[in-house]
Amino acid sequence: MTIEFFHDVICSFCFPMSYRMRELVKRMPEVEVVHRSFALVREEGEFERMFGSREAAKEEVLGHWEQANRIDDLHRFNIEGMREADFPFPTSMKGLLACKAAFFTSGEGAYWDLFDALQNAFFVQNRDIGDQDVIDDIVREAGLGFDKWQHHYRDSKTTEAVEGDLRLVEQYGITSVPTLVINGKHRVQGALPLSRIRSSIMKLSIAGE
Repeated sequence: MTIEFFHDVICSFCFPMSYRMRELVKRMPEVEVVHRSFALVREEGEFERMFGSREAAKEEVLGHWEQANRIDDLHRFNIEGMREADFPFPTSMKGLLACKAAFFTSGEGAYWDLFDALQNAFFVQNRDIGDQDVIDDIVREAGLGFDKWQHHYRDSKTTEAVEGDLRLVEQYGITSVPTLVINGKHRVQGALPLSRIRSSIMKLSIAGE
């Protein structure tokens, strides 16, 4: 069974969902997880269109953090730290490209490890993952092999792969993340409890789908 896991590095509900998906794979090692990009905010101008300004987005988005922290199995979010941070909320694309470059460097496992590292840096450590120097530091900390990663990060095929994921978003009709697409046709949306995710998969497996 293949599960396409659509997510964004700046998505607060994707943080607890990624933890649950790792727990799922421990319990169901036959499941293959394929990571897919979803861009909540492609460019800075979208903050203005959605919230009036990039700065005005902060309080509303931190409300999302509070909701996500309540459902996070480990309650890891540092909300007050982010409230005091002096950098604007990052957009999606640099982080998505960084993760896709990690995939081309060392496969899905490297993608997942960097995705989690970027999210932890943002939601727990309150680091600016929209800053290129910060991203580079996180890649080095993840032990990916920086030079090889950087080559892929700058390669147009990485951008094309992210854009390919975003086209899949449209084809599947996905409007929010986290979203799972099971075997290319069944959607499971939201940061659901692990028991519900497993139940959905088991039902499809029994039905032969």
